[in-house]
Amino acid sequence: MNLITKRLILRKPNINDLCDFYRIYADPATNVFNPKGPIADINIAHDTLQQWINQWEQQGYGMWAISSLEAQFNIVGFGGFTQRQFAGQHILNLGYRFAIQAWGKGYATEATKAMLQMGFEQCQLKLINATVRINHHASQKVLQKAGFVYDKTVRDEPHVLPAHVYQYSLKKWQIEHLTHYSTHKEHLTLTSLR
Repeated sequence: MNLITKRLILRKPNINDLCDFYRIYADPATNVFNPKGPIADINIAHDTLQQWINQWEQQGYGMWAISSLEAQFNIVGFGGFTQRQFAGQHILNLGYRFAIQAWGKGYATEATKAMLQMGFEQCQLKLINATVRINHHASQKVLQKAGFVYDKTVRDEPHVLPAHVYQYSLKKWQIEHLTHYSTHKEHLTLTSLR
């Protein structure tokens, strides 16, 4: 399922996205707040991307490859849902990473809102989490603009700063969005992959 917003197109990733995936995830600048650091080599990138593809096949949702509508073949980032272990708990986590050339354009907020709409309205997800380091103020603002609510702060990894955990529930989404979506300014189109 493709997601089309005002400026972006989000589509399921495929193995041909490997070079773009590696370019973005191996960049030290995009990993400043990632305790694990950049992806070490292309083989790890390949395995991670294949896991994302498999998740789509098994669960019907996952991570998207993100491009601007103006340049649909130029991937500017990746974002979406992954199942992960965090501080001893299994969570559904929303995350994203954009190439530095895409920073400061509001793409993260726009993509996050689209992913939430898909997650709640099409996939009927019950609870979506997002984790972010306590000093990553830009991503905290993105989550707050998208409607996430702060839940708690967790020290999940030794020797790094703790992470804030934000949450967004299906119930909150229904209360805040479904009653007035026809007049909402932002528009999301869902299209099937050909």
